[in-house]
Amino acid sequence: MKQRTINKSVEIVGIGLHKGVPVKMRLEPLEDDMGIVFYRNDEAISIPLSPEYVIDTQMATVIGKNDVVVSTIEHLLSAIYAYGIDNLRVVLDNDEIPILDGSSSGFCMLLDEVGIKEQTKSKKAIRVKKEVEVKSDGKFAKLLPSNHIIYDFSIDFEHPAIGEQSFRFDYSIEEYKENISRARTFGFLHEVQYLRSIGLAQGGSLDNAIVLDDQKILNPDGLRYHDEFVRHKILDAIGDMSLLGYTMIGEYNAHAGSHHLNHLLTKKLLEDPSNYEVVDLEEIKDEVESLEKAYATA
Repeated sequence: MKQRTINKSVEIVGIGLHKGVPVKMRLEPLEDDMGIVFYRNDEAISIPLSPEYVIDTQMATVIGKNDVVVSTIEHLLSAIYAYGIDNLRVVLDNDEIPILDGSSSGFCMLLDEVGIKEQTKSKKAIRVKKEVEVKSDGKFAKLLPSNHIIYDFSIDFEHPAIGEQSFRFDYSIEEYKENISRARTFGFLHEVQYLRSIGLAQGGSLDNAIVLDDQKILNPDGLRYHDEFVRHKILDAIGDMSLLGYTMIGEYNAHAGSHHLNHLLTKKLLEDPSNYEVVDLEEIKDEVESLEKAYATA
């Protein structure tokens, strides 16, 4: 249960979802206790991963500092934290993470290609000690104490292709790659049209999102899972919970959750020290044996 980074730097070029322009992204290994850091090399600005730097959660999770932003970070962070990576620098030459195919599977392949390196110091985690919940208009997201990492999500859309869906994910890297990472982001045609009218979603297409009209899915190849929509919500939630700065030990439970509720949840957890404890996984590994097995496959 040591900290982790990647074996060496790796670079890709992809399209940003909203501006629709090419983005060059390089992942670089960092030393123990450095955390996850975003670096805009076109602006020479570093932005550490922390709730205090979140500036927008309307369409994606966006962090910023000194008027420099990095947008749509949740899919990349979901893969990074699913692989148990603690220390990493994300270098970008623009303000968006590449959208790839709208899921996190491309980032998983990138991490598999470069390989994971175990470091010297013990891995730390944030363990939920008390129930913490945020609510809004019948929607909620909460964290509960548990010696496992669990994401339990439900959605209910008045759309014939979605309806009610729920999924419970008991974390392991292999289960993440198989059951969560391939789930794509989704949106409705009228929303896409509106976003484009205000200069957003310029890079969105059927190649990087599930798009629905009022009755059906427009993607010719259909879905990757029958309940792909709720699985993507879990993918997003894992990425958003990474803003805590540590692997989260506990149960995340949500109905119709969102980036905004997830951000409020991380803030509420951290605002009261009695809600959580930062633990050394070497010291408590007997209590969380399931984590050791879950991480063993990376």
